[in-house]
Amino acid sequence: MIGFLVGAGLLLWLGRGALPEAAVLLTWSLTFGGTAATGILGVVLYRLQLQLKASRLELARKEAELNIAREVQQALFPRQLPAGGGLEFSAICIPSAAISGDYYDVLALPDGRLIFAIADISGKGISAAILMSNLQALLRVLAPSTPEPSEVCRKLNDHLHQVTDAAKFATFFYAEWNPSQRRLSYVNAGHNAPLLLANGTCQRLEEGGMPLGMFPAAEFNSAFACLNPGDTLVLYSDGITEAASNGEEFGESRLEDVVKTNSGKPLAEIQAEVLAAVRRWSASGQEDDMTLMIARATDWKQESSNRPRQEAL
Repeated sequence: MIGFLVGAGLLLWLGRGALPEAAVLLTWSLTFGGTAATGILGVVLYRLQLQLKASRLELARKEAELNIAREVQQALFPRQLPAGGGLEFSAICIPSAAISGDYYDVLALPDGRLIFAIADISGKGISAAILMSNLQALLRVLAPSTPEPSEVCRKLNDHLHQVTDAAKFATFFYAEWNPSQRRLSYVNAGHNAPLLLANGTCQRLEEGGMPLGMFPAAEFNSAFACLNPGDTLVLYSDGITEAASNGEEFGESRLEDVVKTNSGKPLAEIQAEVLAAVRRWSASGQEDDMTLMIARATDWKQESSNRPRQEAL
């Protein structure tokens, strides 16, 4: 439009002497052309405004949907971690975006057993969050009625393989704590190996099998570990250890060092120290979901003796 107006004005100026009798016609033509071009420009701008408004409404709608999804997902995490039973817990999940594909859960069963798990769903966004909610719901159904961790994982694997495509899977660590025996039964289905710190040593809990949902009829093996008062178990997702600085990952060794250095502190403070160390290491910011669960064995017999006795009716 600007080119049209400039060209028309130039022609009018050049032809002012040669065609004096056409000055009125040229002036009218220029005025008409400029008015028409201005009108077209106004229509185009109006349509752009409508499109921009529609885009803003669509963006607001998607943001509202993400907020709802985030609230629903947060409700799936345990609101209060069980106290007593020979283990104390501290746990947190920090999404890299609005919603997370990471998952953790702690469940106290009526028979005194404690169930806890951590998982990392492949992919990101809403699809990973939906699969995470599916895993959470099924786990809470299976755990009370299936006392063997390997059988729980087998059933979860069969279900996830049926409802997802081959590209979707979940790394998963599942544990069952028996306070009277002080024994931890667990299965590590392709997840980052939790660190068990006891008496100055560090053991990695790796036994189990492949990630859930990859293959039908997969087999899983249960393993066992005994925890004495003060022993600390660190479960985490790869967003913790793979946080990078100049191409170098934070790694398991640094995670172990931070936990050992702060081992005498309350679990919430150890958790805060780990997250602070990861953030200092990765100055570029968080690139993946970060989930951290810390469990410490307590004196279960002392807990039982300190509970008030109920008087007989």
